[in-house]
Amino acid sequence: MITMIAAAGENNELGKDNNLVWHLPDDFKRFKHLTTGHHIIMGRKTFESFPNPLPNRTHIVITENRNYQKEGAVIVHSMEEALRKASGDEQPFIIGGGEIYRLGIKIAHRIELTRVRGTFEADTFFPEIPEIDWKRIFEEHHEKDERHAYGFTYETWVRI
Repeated sequence: MITMIAAAGENNELGKDNNLVWHLPDDFKRFKHLTTGHHIIMGRKTFESFPNPLPNRTHIVITENRNYQKEGAVIVHSMEEALRKASGDEQPFIIGGGEIYRLGIKIAHRIELTRVRGTFEADTFFPEIPEIDWKRIFEEHHEKDERHAYGFTYETWVRI
């Protein structure tokens, strides 16, 4: 089961200048909980936004650059190749960025989305979820608090 996981603003904003535009500690914990032990598929810019590879996950990085090499990453050049490398994982996760999500929404079975309640200046966006193909099966609302400057909702979507 291929799962996309993302946090996006009300207008599908993901980030700006290769950074998130919010800080939600509980969402980071959820991301860690869901993805630990799995293959995580991402684009080169997303991989390079991490200070270090994330522990206990296999990083598969999609890039067009045939000479790209980075320690801690399995380098591939297409989504199909990424999925072949992750074939031993029952639930690989597609974790971004925008272009990788656009490829992923065509093939994913599940979306774990944190909808951040706010609008943000961004240069990278999550694709629209076509409700003709997808059904939201779970929602859990969280209000803003002393640790979270924005309210957010965990949503789980499945392909129908």
